[in-house]
Amino acid sequence: MASILDRFKNLVTKNSQKTNELFNKAVFNYLGDNLVWNPENDETYINKGYRYNSTVYSIVNLITKAATTIPFQVYEVQNKNDLKRYKSLTSGEFTGSAINQAKILQKKALIELEDTALHQLLERPNPAQSYNAFIQEIIAFGLLTGNRYIYGIGPDTGSNQGKFNELYVLPSQSIEIHSGGILEPVKEYSLDYNGTFKIPADMICHIKDFNPFYDGTGSHLYGMSPLKAGLRSMDANNEALTTGVRYLQNQTARGVLMSDEGDLNEVQARQLKDKFKQQYQGSNNAGDVVITPKKLSWINFGLNASDLSLIEQYNASIKDLCNIYSVPSVLLNNDKSSTYNNMKEAKKALYQNAVIPQMIKVREELNRWLTPKYGDKLYIDFDFSVIPELQEEMDKVVTQMNQAWWVTPNEKRAAMSYGVDEEKEELNDYYIPTSLVSLSLNDVELDEPQQLNLDIDGIQKRAVAGLNDIYTTISEARIRSSEMGGSGYHETMMNGSTAFMPFDSHEEYEAALEGRLAEYQIDQVQENEYDEDSNNDQEPTFKNYPQGATNNAQRMLEWIVKHEVGIDDQKSLEVAKNLTNREEISFDTVKEINDFLITHKDNAIIENKHKDNPWMDSGYILFNLWGGASMIAWSKDVLTNE
Repeated sequence: MASILDRFKNLVTKNSQKTNELFNKAVFNYLGDNLVWNPENDETYINKGYRYNSTVYSIVNLITKAATTIPFQVYEVQNKNDLKRYKSLTSGEFTGSAINQAKILQKKALIELEDTALHQLLERPNPAQSYNAFIQEIIAFGLLTGNRYIYGIGPDTGSNQGKFNELYVLPSQSIEIHSGGILEPVKEYSLDYNGTFKIPADMICHIKDFNPFYDGTGSHLYGMSPLKAGLRSMDANNEALTTGVRYLQNQTARGVLMSDEGDLNEVQARQLKDKFKQQYQGSNNAGDVVITPKKLSWINFGLNASDLSLIEQYNASIKDLCNIYSVPSVLLNNDKSSTYNNMKEAKKALYQNAVIPQMIKVREELNRWLTPKYGDKLYIDFDFSVIPELQEEMDKVVTQMNQAWWVTPNEKRAAMSYGVDEEKEELNDYYIPTSLVSLSLNDVELDEPQQLNLDIDGIQKRAVAGLNDIYTTISEARIRSSEMGGSGYHETMMNGSTAFMPFDSHEEYEAALEGRLAEYQIDQVQENEYDEDSNNDQEPTFKNYPQGATNNAQRMLEWIVKHEVGIDDQKSLEVAKNLTNREEISFDTVKEINDFLITHKDNAIIENKHKDNPWMDSGYILFNLWGGASMIAWSKDVLTNE
């Protein structure tokens, strides 16, 4: 007899299977070998919108013309994790800080290429279009219909099989989707244009806007037009314009003429109306004097544009349509309230909220559909830094970069669109200002770390930048391997980011650690300076210990303060403070440091469980408070020579 638990499991499993079947039936029952109906009337959106409505026309033109000012570039992917973070930043709000971070991540993630097959294809997508016209058409169809269809043509045989030599934007209103069943929701497309043409699905890049209508017909496979939400506003806008034109053309009754001497008969009324229309209507007769044979009175209906609130209705519809497309209405309705500043901010908002999101959508789909045909590591991107309206944000980037000591000069050049200089190795180094070399703790209580205002992001970036043989690029790790007598690299994690270390494995790196420590050995022990007047029996002191020892001690003190690390070893803290402040140390202290480091040399490497949070490794922190690996060879030489 099955247990209660077993019966419960069986019941859950059966219900789950039933639910899945019902879901599949509800969602995918349309998926047979048939045409998927599109409930969106794209032709209506194009005709009633772009062709008939001046507001929609202006909005679409604003966005598309702005989009054509943004150039494209082709890259090779260097680091996939950095690329993910870069894509996330560029998909959000484009502030100065976001641009700054995005540029740095772009340099780490991507390598710019020149004159590739993709360059040639996009610069001239087809014989009839340039890149600008191609992009304008893609964006425009998306804004009007919610669908963008890019058709690629290429050879069926030869070395270029699978690649495209021509790209075309197909009219969205003429495209239909054909299903091939549950396993192939989109089997092919058909183009109804001077006949019906079937196109395989892999030759079409369908970029669609979100459509939530899963109605069992497959209609969600088509994108939803923004104008579907704005249909009422568009109709109101059209009606307001039509009514206004009618008033201007005197096609509506303005009032009535009444005889004070009694009612007019039908013949008199018609004659009076004809005479009035003939002599006094139209722009040529404006301001003329009305003369009548009888005493007549005029009763005004009051049906003018102002009283009907046509202007208010018209302006309200403009704002609604602008809101739908995330376009500032001030760009379409330039009135007395418009100023230089709010126009400048409006143009900036146009790019940030309307143009760039459209370009991001195109970028992601092109990289899904097009770039894999030309190489697994290729990536198409748009250079948003050239947008004039964002230059103010770029000025903020320049200021930030000037203060960002944890960023290399080449990374700064990339962030400010000056290009990198890979031939000069010194431009890939990190330069720490002298004002940041020393961390004085004379007036700071270590049990009150909040008294220090340290930049944790900068600290982390320094840690990744090269200390302890952890690097941000593969090439740096490989070079370090060669210096240590090995080859290759292996990945590790540092604060949630992928970093690189020398050798093919961490075991090989640990085996070569003695060689790494030997690197810090000085070629020649500098002769210590003695006071000629002092007693020759006076104990010598030393200040020529490696800068690496100072850096290690300083970094550990920063971790202790920032991360509130509980270190109670006062002797270790005292030694670290002396090393950080470049104070003289005695011969006995050198011996003590050497003994400590040799005894605890197993702590020279961060434990695997603390790779992501190295400040949690107390042994590693204590080892480096005493100067770390940089201090071992130096202290040994001092003891030997003395």
